[in-house]
Amino acid sequence: MRSGIVGRSLTTLVRDVRRIMEPYTATNLKERRTNKLKDFVMVAGQLNISHFLIFSRTEANVNLRIARVPRGPTLTFRVAEYALAKDCLALQKTPKTSSAKHESSPLLVLNNFKQEGKQFRVMTALLQNMFPTIDVQTIQLSQTRRVLLFNYNEDTGMIDVRHYAIGVKATGVSKSIKRIINTEVPDLSNYDDISDYVLKEAIVSESDVEDGPDSVVTLAQNYPGRNNRKNDQRAVRLQELGPRLKLDLIKVENGLCGGEVLYHKYGNYIYILIWIICYCSLLLYTNQHIYYSS
Repeated sequence: MRSGIVGRSLTTLVRDVRRIMEPYTATNLKERRTNKLKDFVMVAGQLNISHFLIFSRTEANVNLRIARVPRGPTLTFRVAEYALAKDCLALQKTPKTSSAKHESSPLLVLNNFKQEGKQFRVMTALLQNMFPTIDVQTIQLSQTRRVLLFNYNEDTGMIDVRHYAIGVKATGVSKSIKRIINTEVPDLSNYDDISDYVLKEAIVSESDVEDGPDSVVTLAQNYPGRNNRKNDQRAVRLQELGPRLKLDLIKVENGLCGGEVLYHKYGNYIYILIWIICYCSLLLYTNQHIYYSS
């Protein structure tokens, strides 16, 4: 949800993030400027809301707070960069979107989060609890349609967020054969024989025919899509849905948008700055008092 005046672009980002969290999210929530945090906390229990994702904007930054309801903890991020879902799809030659992919929650992937520091333990637990647990013994493949990736980049110290759709393709055949397998009968009006259509490209790149062993799986169950049957071999494909975010963790608080500060990126520097401000204010007050006394 939004907090305060955020502008059109960030409002669209909020809708995109709600799209990620479907089906367990308040897709049609309408915030008002008069709404306070306590208003949402009061109804959270009745609506089985477990987490708040709050976007806000200041003159300098765009911020994101992820909070566990009703007692915290709260993670505060600076959104260093973001790209809307429509921009991610615009970069693709053949973008594909489907509401069916949002009928189940995305699979959560946390990469490179085994770092030193309690902030990583809190962050890992909070992000994992935002999504339903997975039982690999009973899960249905038809429910694994999307992936949400949080990747910690050690070089930048930031977290890259990506949202993908999962697809499977026939493996070991050329693009021409894949079109026949995955679609209806192709238009052969410009060919004398179907073999001309299949062999129309004299040189076929290796990637068109073969897929790497790491991306090829044997389907344990039937999977959505044409001819994706149990025990068939398929190559897994990820197609980005967007949005993209680059997050910089600033603060971890013990409570709901408040309470004890468990971690702060700038450590003791923030307290030194507060001390300097208080000291300067005291000097200014003292000088004014002396001046008026004179």
